[in-house]
Amino acid sequence: MALGPDLFEEIAQLKKERNAVILAHYYQESDIQDVADFTGDSLQLAQAAQGTTADVILFAGVHFMAETAKILNPSKTVVVPDLEAGCSLADACPPDQFAAWKAKFHPNAKVVTYINCTAGMKALSDVIVTSSNAEKIVGSFGPDEEIIFAPDRNLGRYLNEKLGRKMILWDGSCIVHEQFSERKLVHLKVLESDAEVLAHPECEESVLRHADYVGSTAALLKRVKESERQRFIVATEPGIFHEMQKAAPEKQLLEAPIHGSCPTTGACNECPHMKRNTLEKVRNALRDLAPQVDVPEELRVAALKPMLRMLELSKPRAA
Repeated sequence: MALGPDLFEEIAQLKKERNAVILAHYYQESDIQDVADFTGDSLQLAQAAQGTTADVILFAGVHFMAETAKILNPSKTVVVPDLEAGCSLADACPPDQFAAWKAKFHPNAKVVTYINCTAGMKALSDVIVTSSNAEKIVGSFGPDEEIIFAPDRNLGRYLNEKLGRKMILWDGSCIVHEQFSERKLVHLKVLESDAEVLAHPECEESVLRHADYVGSTAALLKRVKESERQRFIVATEPGIFHEMQKAAPEKQLLEAPIHGSCPTTGACNECPHMKRNTLEKVRNALRDLAPQVDVPEELRVAALKPMLRMLELSKPRAA
């Protein structure tokens, strides 16, 4: 159902009154992306959160992203549309369980952690990575260093294969990216032989082996803009289609098929956590400055160190 102009106008007015910035992930619904001051993937959003001068950060994404903003910019008020918007990867790696397991089996290993994790897990890490910079950062470690990669086993497996490493993988996964069906994808590739297959590295290896291009959310967006192909089969959360179509309106995007059947078209490969956020909840959060996300200072300081290391390692190398 189309939303009236009053809600958009109200959000614009509240942003001015609160001196607020809206940061939105590519997986948000299109209306939220359109009212955002900055839309991006996890690395881009972390950089935007660190650099903003606004008094209020409204983070339209999931809980760990808002925590990341607070870790990087603690003087800001950080609010979210829905406090229950979580992440299956973050849930899959409880810090206390991870710490006990590491102490028992791999006490001397370095910990490289995907940003899709809690502040508590970040605090146990040597460095944080995103899908945009993981290959570069993992490659910065010595070839003989023992590394634990958490929490996404699929991204970790992809990096092991790409870099020829043997990182120890925590057994976590993304509920969205494990939905895609290899069998159905192969069938679709036969029917759409002129389409380029794009996949996020959180997908299972059985899907990645059929991809023409594997990359982060931002990298997939760039690929659609720059590729000479006109049709694409995309294996990631379909919220990114909004920016892809804006960037390349002449190109055709097809959703990679999922296991089983889906009673609601397009819903089964959407992130249910991301989609908890609505434009109305964005308005309410700006109006009420709630719900807020905070991180205890001792935990924040511990989590900040690996985040800053990530941001430093993500900077372009000098020529």
